[in-house]
Amino acid sequence: MASPSPSHPTYISMPSDPGGKPIDHEELLALVPIHIVTLPSQLPVEFREPSPERKLIIGFDCEGVDLCRHGTLCIMQIAFPDAIYLVDAIQGGEMLMKACKPALESSYITKVIHDCKRDSEALYFQYGIKLHNVVDTQIAYSLIEEQEGRLRMVDDYISFVGLLADPRYCGVSYLEKQEVRDRLRQNPDFWTHRPLSELMVRAAADDVRFLLHIHHKMMEKLSERSLWYLAVRGALYCQCFCINDNDFADWPPLPPIPDNLVVEGNTPEEEILSVLHVPPGKMGRIIGRRGASILSVKESCNAEILMGGAKGPPDKVFIIGPVRQVRKAEAILRGRMLEIY
Repeated sequence: MASPSPSHPTYISMPSDPGGKPIDHEELLALVPIHIVTLPSQLPVEFREPSPERKLIIGFDCEGVDLCRHGTLCIMQIAFPDAIYLVDAIQGGEMLMKACKPALESSYITKVIHDCKRDSEALYFQYGIKLHNVVDTQIAYSLIEEQEGRLRMVDDYISFVGLLADPRYCGVSYLEKQEVRDRLRQNPDFWTHRPLSELMVRAAADDVRFLLHIHHKMMEKLSERSLWYLAVRGALYCQCFCINDNDFADWPPLPPIPDNLVVEGNTPEEEILSVLHVPPGKMGRIIGRRGASILSVKESCNAEILMGGAKGPPDKVFIIGPVRQVRKAEAILRGRMLEIY
């Protein structure tokens, strides 16, 4: 097992039995340790050495400074049912991150994460890691809402704090998150400070400690069709900002449509990611005054349309969704770029 590493007590919420038995309240509040990891040997062997005989589901998140391709990834949080590991990328460096690469790319380890896009981008460009086999709880939440007949407004994505507060999945408040946000505004390099303060340890652990419980609750609700969408969209979100010159050829293939979903007249349409290059000076036409132009495109297409924003890339539009809807969005956006005012 792992070598001894600094430990801190925390409370963690997750089911002990995925078979659907009631979860005991005391079990949800079981005291577990937090390990600060600076050496590969301090990681559990089942994480370091992924195996089809020992498939895992872990909670996962990253913290850093301006987390994206150009920022600094400082900590990776990994939640197991009996412990949380804070992987210190600053102290452990390249050697430690290299030891994590097989697990993060493995199909035998499911990574439960909330909004994987920027974490995946940072891992890819800073360490060459292609994050794979994720369950993105932000995507899962939207799919469940859609399943249950509730329509989501354009750009209305559930925040992690909002998800934690939802009694269907967790029902806990996360007031400390605001304290961390205030610290980050005052000091953007907050996550680079060493040794890790008690607040840093607690805040990092809190971002993953409920993820396995939330995953359990969501899996109870998701239909077979939604589970396929969840897998495909999770893979596409991981790729989203990780653009390269080979059109993602070095990434794992997308999950195929399961045979049991191939029904005449009701087979799910293939989903894709399209990256649209915007020439210099044309992004304003895409966005429009106060965002009116891009909002109208989003409202007319059943596809996710994302832009790099302040973190970049500044000259790309990313479109994720069913093939026909993606092509429709592409055509509208190309037309906007040709418009003369």
